Amino acid sequence: MARRRRIVIGIWLLLVAACAATYPVLHERLGAPDYSVSTSDSYRVEQLAAEHFSQFGTEQDLIVFHSGRYTADAPEFRAAVDSALAAVRSTAGVAGAISPFEGNAALQISADRHTAFGIVGIDGNMSERVDVAIRLQELLADIPDTGVRASVTGYAPIEADLMQAETADMQRGESLGLPVAALVLVLALGAAVAATIPITVTAAGIAVAVGVLFGLTTFLTFSSLVLSVATMIGTGTAIDYAMFIVSRFNEELTRRGVRDRRARKDIDESVGAALDTTGRTILASGLIVMISLCALVTVGIPILNGVAVGVVTAVTATLAAAFTLLPAVLAALGPAINRGALPARLRPAETRTATTSSGWTRWAHTVMGRPVLFGGIGVILLVLAALPITGMRYGIDMGLGSLSKLPSGEATRLVRDNFGPGLLSPIQVVATGPEDTALSGNGIVDANRFVAELSRDPRVAQVLPQQADGRMLALVIPKDSFDSTTVAALTTDIRSRASTVESAEVLVGGMPAAFADISQRITERFPWVIALVLAVSLAFLVFAFRSIVLALKAIVLNLLATGAALGLTVAVFQNGYGDSLLGFQSAGFLQVYLPMLVFAVLFGLSMDYEVFLVRRMKEAWDRDRDNAAAVAEGLQRTARPITAAAAIMVAVFASFLTADVLELKQIGFALAVAVAIDAVVVRLILVPAFMQLFGRWNWWLPSLGARRAQPVIAVSAASTDSTTAP
Repeated sequence: MARRRRIVIGIWLLLVAACAATYPVLHERLGAPDYSVSTSDSYRVEQLAAEHFSQFGTEQDLIVFHSGRYTADAPEFRAAVDSALAAVRSTAGVAGAISPFEGNAALQISADRHTAFGIVGIDGNMSERVDVAIRLQELLADIPDTGVRASVTGYAPIEADLMQAETADMQRGESLGLPVAALVLVLALGAAVAATIPITVTAAGIAVAVGVLFGLTTFLTFSSLVLSVATMIGTGTAIDYAMFIVSRFNEELTRRGVRDRRARKDIDESVGAALDTTGRTILASGLIVMISLCALVTVGIPILNGVAVGVVTAVTATLAAAFTLLPAVLAALGPAINRGALPARLRPAETRTATTSSGWTRWAHTVMGRPVLFGGIGVILLVLAALPITGMRYGIDMGLGSLSKLPSGEATRLVRDNFGPGLLSPIQVVATGPEDTALSGNGIVDANRFVAELSRDPRVAQVLPQQADGRMLALVIPKDSFDSTTVAALTTDIRSRASTVESAEVLVGGMPAAFADISQRITERFPWVIALVLAVSLAFLVFAFRSIVLALKAIVLNLLATGAALGLTVAVFQNGYGDSLLGFQSAGFLQVYLPMLVFAVLFGLSMDYEVFLVRRMKEAWDRDRDNAAAVAEGLQRTARPITAAAAIMVAVFASFLTADVLELKQIGFALAVAVAIDAVVVRLILVPAFMQLFGRWNWWLPSLGARRAQPVIAVSAASTDSTTAP
């Protein structure tokens, strides 16, 4: 890459230009999060409704009409309703629409008669329904103002606006996080030019990831959440990876005494040495991130599949940039990388001399001098932080509070204030005979009795039954919002009662039931995801470290750090500590997929610093066979870049605390806290403490006929056999 730097840079410029051009089109192709579980009752209800009740559509949404001037009795109000619904019915994807004057006026017109709603049925899968909802929003927005406003709400319209809100949150977060990251890079690398390189390479990698995701949308559907999470994680890891390589390149230049760009051979060798050392480290880190994320696919839920594909794509693209574009840029710059340097006392020691300062060495020896004390305090702190996990509750918060300025937000408010929030997405109950046959005489009686009992439930506002083809579809309208814990409990109760009906098959669906199904699936599969991530990571780390003890220690410490981060997330977002400071109102639970997503992501990210730190210790151990000296040197060489890298990730992740959408706040908080814990408590305290306690056992690997195998991450030319038993 260094020798062919002009060709490499030229290819990347063309690639970035082509991929960046797909960004606006990619946004147009984004769909809504798909919470369906293909083997669930809610999925089956969706199919039955589409087959037997096509006149109502797969999903029923609300067209809300409101006028401060006219009441529903005024001719102007009725004319506006008729005109709007005529246009709605002619929209592709709309199965039908019921005017407030054609249906149940007592239900569909408010008490003050200034607000009314029509019911619109839309067809298709989740992504197609969102497209229909967007067209309806645009259609209603273009209707001339006659004193009656019309807007659409319901699950698909809400998802459509949430996509817009998440995109705005992502752009705002990046605009806040990247300048902070740039400042940290200047302080970490000691020069303005050096600081611009990681951001430039990261931008190139993310642009290519966008292009790849655009290509994948030909046969896959991604949500705005996928793009947000992939961009968030890809940006944080890519800047870190590039910074580590730039830091090592600078160290190699200093060691060789390169001061002139004409020293081409030394510059190219410095690039090679940086990639052959730190490059191996970030490759291991990136692979572990991808391994952890791929475990999400075992859950079998489209939204998690999308996140896994998105993050793996982003990490792969940024690794490609780090291994091709970055070395070419470094070779082109050479010692010019240190232009715009800070004053000497603020610059990293390795950019001035081949030796580093002794401050981190003294800290390492302080910790190793009392390993039980420091190790015990560190473990106790992490365990205490993790305790709230024992009371963790799951749910799905749709983030309705973030929609106040968007079209569905106003309609949602009008429905909530005038008719009750349960109308936004009712529970669907379908009754059929065995194996989707028509209901028999007894089946009809039992189904009607079941529906009548539901209407008497104090948590139910109204039940609207319909019959077609010998089947029954009942829309159960709760008194609370479809994403509330009350409706979740109601859905569970309805399913329990449905199982007692003998002469009919009664299935419960709708979004409340879909949320219940995804919660159950995640709860069932979470232990398997944990087991898979731990098993594969352990095998990979043993192979990478050539040590059983180091691999096990890394696993245990990462579990502690991840548990602590999740515990603090529960304390804040479930229990509500600090909610006013962060600008949100606790829903009383975490997003159902958050713990699993955060575990997979954090376990991969935390290995980043572990591998980076241990690799430098390994180099020193292979050279001198002195455990204490190796630990001290490893910490000394990596403490500054690890601290800087952590600060960058915290800045990128914490910037999403400004998001209006609650799930982005939760993800940003959990990742930022976890990285801070990992870099400060784990790497600077627990790692040196436990490395001292284990001593020479740190470097032990049983001989299995491969005693002289070169360690994957051992890169020193003077490296000796690393499998010697203690």
